[in-house]
Amino acid sequence: MIDTVGNVDEIDKHVDDEIAACLNLRKPRSFFLFAGAGSGKTRSLVEALKHIGKTSGEELRLHDKHVAVVTYTKKARDEIISRTQFDPLFEVSTIHAFAWSIIRGFNHDIREWLRENLTSDIADLRQKENKGRKGTKASAERLADIEAKSRRLAQLDAVSSFVYNPDGENRGKGSLNHSDVLKMSGAFLRDKKVLQRVVRDGYPFILIDESQDTNKNIVEAMFAFQAQNRGAVALGLFGDMMQRIYPDGVANLGSNLPPDWATPVKKLNFRCPKRIITLLNKIREATDNQKQVPKSTATEGTIRMFIMPSSMEGKPSAELDIAKKMATITGDQKWGAPDQTKCLILEHKMAAKRLGFLEMFSPLYAFDPFRTGLRDGNLPCVAFFATSVAPLIEARDDKFAIMRVLNKFSPLLSPETLREANDQKAHLKKLQNAVESLFKLFASGSAPTFLTVLQEINKSRLFSIPDVLRPALAGAQFAEIDETALDWEEGLPEERSQRDVAVASFLAAPFSQIWLYQKYVQGLAQFDTHQGVKGLEFPRVMVVMDDSEAGGFSFKYDKLFTAGSEDDAITANTRRLFYVTCSRAEHSLCLVAYSADPQSVKNHVVSQGWFEDDEVLVL
Repeated sequence: MIDTVGNVDEIDKHVDDEIAACLNLRKPRSFFLFAGAGSGKTRSLVEALKHIGKTSGEELRLHDKHVAVVTYTKKARDEIISRTQFDPLFEVSTIHAFAWSIIRGFNHDIREWLRENLTSDIADLRQKENKGRKGTKASAERLADIEAKSRRLAQLDAVSSFVYNPDGENRGKGSLNHSDVLKMSGAFLRDKKVLQRVVRDGYPFILIDESQDTNKNIVEAMFAFQAQNRGAVALGLFGDMMQRIYPDGVANLGSNLPPDWATPVKKLNFRCPKRIITLLNKIREATDNQKQVPKSTATEGTIRMFIMPSSMEGKPSAELDIAKKMATITGDQKWGAPDQTKCLILEHKMAAKRLGFLEMFSPLYAFDPFRTGLRDGNLPCVAFFATSVAPLIEARDDKFAIMRVLNKFSPLLSPETLREANDQKAHLKKLQNAVESLFKLFASGSAPTFLTVLQEINKSRLFSIPDVLRPALAGAQFAEIDETALDWEEGLPEERSQRDVAVASFLAAPFSQIWLYQKYVQGLAQFDTHQGVKGLEFPRVMVVMDDSEAGGFSFKYDKLFTAGSEDDAITANTRRLFYVTCSRAEHSLCLVAYSADPQSVKNHVVSQGWFEDDEVLVL
């Protein structure tokens, strides 16, 4: 039981004091703060930073030391920077930016790491090519991949310094990709003594927000680094394992902490009304039995669960009708308004289907290594079109805007290219023709595919094409029917690279979908995913749970909501995701579940004590 005697709003006051005691330059102590949904985790993080600034800021600045703060999202980064008044003492960055900050400048080590990995990748591709059938799409894609990797390998010694942009595209012979930077930084922090000294001497305090989902390469390396530098560096983790929803993180973070770590716990939920907090406590009973209490001014709040057959037609229309029912039940007429209600669907492709960019999204999302970049909007094969090509198309009636895009992205306008041109007037005419040819693809309501646009750009050299797209260009000359006829070996079709299949399928989609996709990843659409709203909050939340439409295998709501289900990994994953979605609501919560057996779902969730009988409606 939670002791709520006295002022309930003060029950977590001691937590910030516990953290402050750990942030002592003379005796730094590592800690893991458990902070459930709506508990003011970010506030505690900011208070910790203010304490450091007040007690140790002068000494840290005198010795050119800083506090590293690693956030999960750019939005969280910007919020913390703002709340600490842009103090340069605190180096706040996303995980990718932080990873780059600690390996930047270690050019020799980066070069040798890349040399080893590229050599291994090329050998693997050549082995597959030797075993595979020649003259096929798969062979053409492999050969293009080998050529791209071999070219990069050959250029390594000519690169004096490597570059990386954590927030966008990375192209050019000295650029690094996102996954390489994470892998390298983790490996270097574990193995490179010089880098360990640099980090130790530069950052006596390293604080990691949303630590349960932070990339395990970095977190595991940080644990090893802290153990080697105990007494000199304090590692502070802020998080809640109940909110771990991505596989990138450490599975059991917090369960086997060193005995000298502090483990403060926050119990107050500032965000949610009483009824929703009661539900949250019931949801996590099977996991860790941590319980939260509402603030003294919390309202009662409203919850309803609507269950419908998974085989029904017209689901989006049914969800609109349910929003109208919620407006009646709550007396809140803002329910259902696109800019006033956040609708959470299980998978990004459900949003893609509702918003109209499924053809471009689905094949890329099916390839697991692409998922994070696709969710964040910085996947190179998509970002190429989104950051350079799409803005040029949008600017086709504005000459000044066209030149801004070309000056920024086109190699045909680079100073080196212009200097090398024998006839600059002819060269600029060539550029003009390239732009006009691209615009013609979109004339008179035409709907070109990404591939058509890419082929035109490849022909004109208007933009530098990322290596990941080149295998698809090489394979585009082979028809799918020819591949089926030729790729036959010992009775089985030859396996093409999953990456190349994904990219080729994406390129077959209409280019116009890029604008719908951009609106979605920028958070400007009504829809978002269950995973994508972690850390956010909204007055009115509708959670749509439809396993059949999502088609995923990591989360199964029907399994969670069915009596007698085993509490296996999938059920545990789904329970955590359910907790995250329900905890986003500030006023009222609407749950829409599709099931093959709606009545059984109702019986189970009521028997579990999650809902009262009149709160669950089978439609």
